[in-house]
Amino acid sequence: MPCLPTSAVVSSEERILPEPCPTAAIRTTWGPLYEQAVERLGDRRTAQWFVEDASGSSWPAALDEPVPAVAREAFYSMLERRESGEPVQYVLGHWAFRKLDLLVDGRVLIPRPETEVVVEEALAELDLLAPAGAEGAHRVVVDLGTGSGAIALSIATERPDVQVWATDLSREALAVASANLAGLGAQAVGRVRLAQGSWWSALPVELRGSVRLAVANPPYVADGEMAGLPEEVSRWEPHQALVAGPSGLEALEAIVSEAPAWLAGRSALVAEIAPHQSGAAKSLALSAGFSDVTVRNDLAGRDRVLVARSVP
Repeated sequence: MPCLPTSAVVSSEERILPEPCPTAAIRTTWGPLYEQAVERLGDRRTAQWFVEDASGSSWPAALDEPVPAVAREAFYSMLERRESGEPVQYVLGHWAFRKLDLLVDGRVLIPRPETEVVVEEALAELDLLAPAGAEGAHRVVVDLGTGSGAIALSIATERPDVQVWATDLSREALAVASANLAGLGAQAVGRVRLAQGSWWSALPVELRGSVRLAVANPPYVADGEMAGLPEEVSRWEPHQALVAGPSGLEALEAIVSEAPAWLAGRSALVAEIAPHQSGAAKSLALSAGFSDVTVRNDLAGRDRVLVARSVP
């Protein structure tokens, strides 16, 4: 027997009436929920993302679709988490980075546009030093401190002939990177290796002297700078992936100082830095023996990417 809207059900001792429809949520569409989200968050773009994610439908078609009870609960949970200050990326549980859609949560840093520029510079260096298909080209890339795997997996995806090693001290971060790697399919899985440990020490000794390109987005916040970060960063993102130590250069120094022992003859190190560290970062690379050192800009025109070449 079909259900009736609650307003249509009347009392009667002589007749058995249909039961009322079980929940109003079934008759609710995503449009009103979207407007509620805009009102609560003051952010139409985030409200749209939450509707798309909870509904599993594209925009704006989702607005006219009915809202299942489970999806409604998930949607309101997203609103509450965002209102508590949790970053949008963690609330969604995934975020776009170049050509990838990466799993992200509080175990790893949120992938940012600045790091997409790091990948762009890294790919340019790789193609310059070891062109694909060139005789004797040995294209082994190492991503030091991989986090979600954003850099390593982008390089593996965009250069399908490259072998990539991705390291991280955090086992939790490597679990996220492993999940993201699994999502790329067998072709990428066969060319990417994950290793747990501190910077270069995580790698097998057989790689010494054979790495064509090393890439890193190390911690570069100084202890004293932590208080000046937005609360959304300092409260939610992993501390050890943000803060390097008293100067902010400790992680970069550890990477740069050991790089020559691991890199091949014609090779490069590409690392993300804070804009105010450009002079010190260049000095570290020159002191370590790199012959050609420069700093490239990010999309906002700020010093952001250290590029250090070793060319015999």
